[in-house]
Amino acid sequence: MTNSGVLLQMTDISKSFPGVKALDKVSITVRSGTVHALMGENGAGKSTLMKCAFGLYHPDEGEIKIDGKSVTLENPRKAMDCGISMIHQELQPIRTQNVMENIWVGRYPYKKTGPIHWVDEKKMYDDTKALLDELHIHDIDPYTSMGELSVSHCQLLEIARSVSYGAKVIIMDEPTSSLTDAESELLFAIISKLTAAGTAIIYISHRIEEILRLADEVTILRDGELVGCWPASELDGNLIVNRMVGREMTTRFPPKNRKIGEEYLQIENFTSADPSSFKDVNFHVRRGEVLGVGGLVGAQRTELMETVFGLRPLASGTIKIGGKQVEIKNAYDAITNGIALLTEERRATGIFPLLDITENTVVAKEAKEPEYFHMKNGLLDSKKRNNETQDYVEKLSVKTPTLKTPIINLSGGNQQKVLLARWMLTSPDILILDEPTRGIDVGAKFEIYTLIEQLVEQGKCVIMISSEMPELLGMCDRIMVMCEGKLTGILDGETATEEQIMLLASSYNK
Repeated sequence: MTNSGVLLQMTDISKSFPGVKALDKVSITVRSGTVHALMGENGAGKSTLMKCAFGLYHPDEGEIKIDGKSVTLENPRKAMDCGISMIHQELQPIRTQNVMENIWVGRYPYKKTGPIHWVDEKKMYDDTKALLDELHIHDIDPYTSMGELSVSHCQLLEIARSVSYGAKVIIMDEPTSSLTDAESELLFAIISKLTAAGTAIIYISHRIEEILRLADEVTILRDGELVGCWPASELDGNLIVNRMVGREMTTRFPPKNRKIGEEYLQIENFTSADPSSFKDVNFHVRRGEVLGVGGLVGAQRTELMETVFGLRPLASGTIKIGGKQVEIKNAYDAITNGIALLTEERRATGIFPLLDITENTVVAKEAKEPEYFHMKNGLLDSKKRNNETQDYVEKLSVKTPTLKTPIINLSGGNQQKVLLARWMLTSPDILILDEPTRGIDVGAKFEIYTLIEQLVEQGKCVIMISSEMPELLGMCDRIMVMCEGKLTGILDGETATEEQIMLLASSYNK
């Protein structure tokens, strides 16, 4: 292709962190009015490259050109001034402020009364309403506190804020990872509108179907190096996967070898203390079984499972484990009763960002069995802690230079693997996974699916909340579907269809 219409050109970009070279002479060329997909396994360097483009990281080597002019992007403010905006994979809304304050943070409109400047709330409200209406986001009030919104609504508002800058290049890092199908379609319509006006979109996603639908060009990275760039029209799913992982992947899910046993977890007449949440929910999970939980945003799936884990108050209902009624008032009660919960938002409720890999891995085991990692003299057994961590780092193929690396320095997918290691170390009998593969590449997904298969073969109970239909159908023995706090049906995993799940998940079913 020619260089006509080139908005962003990054040439021979290299970036190193202590113990690892994240990027090694990577180049990418982004043209106006196009969607340029950036793909690769977790840890391939995608987010690092884009953080260099947005001024969050400074390249060790290489050149960045915007509109043909060489620039140095000292910080995100300079990047935005140059016409580059970024929607991050890990959302960081200011939850104590409202929607319009989040969208216009750092750019509040002011009015002057004598010598005093006031924030012009009316203009901020009107501008926010006009922006949301333009993007067809009609169900969010500008005055709503961000702390009251779902993950998917926060994602839509992050997209709206990025559009509000009028950027020439918008970087979208896993933008649909928290969105429903309908919300994803809304995003695709926004992208089409933006590219028609000449905006360039850099689109990072592990969802190959989206890439083949949206992208004009596809750049693939592997282990911090450029594999190549191709017109999307020359690619198919198999080619993309092979070039991403560097090996053949003939199956999406591991073979099942399950021997499903007796009922082990029983939830009876569960009703939330929050009257707007779930009511009168009954289900059970058998040993050696994967129970899927499907539903749309607002179905109260996460709220239900967080209540099972003791994170939310219960108005009425009982929990039985192994036929014995137990009382779970908090997470400690859940852990001591053999329950583990991998939360949906790993940055907000999962990782301890400033602590290293070992500390993030052993923390739950130390809470469950305080003496496990202590020596006779009361000191921590560092060797035992590191050995246990290293064992799971190897089992889950966590890409990290050392166990002392702060977890915040890992890619999202590798952070997720460390959180899985944390819970596996507690030897749970019941493992609740809330969107376990969100933002994870196809290779890492297969590794997590394989681990799940190993667990159920050992007789463990797995509950998996997922918004990905193929994942529910490919991994689950039964699929429990919820709609607006009610259990609307339980389907057999072997015979269930996407249409059946969607019907049960929609208010049309009521």
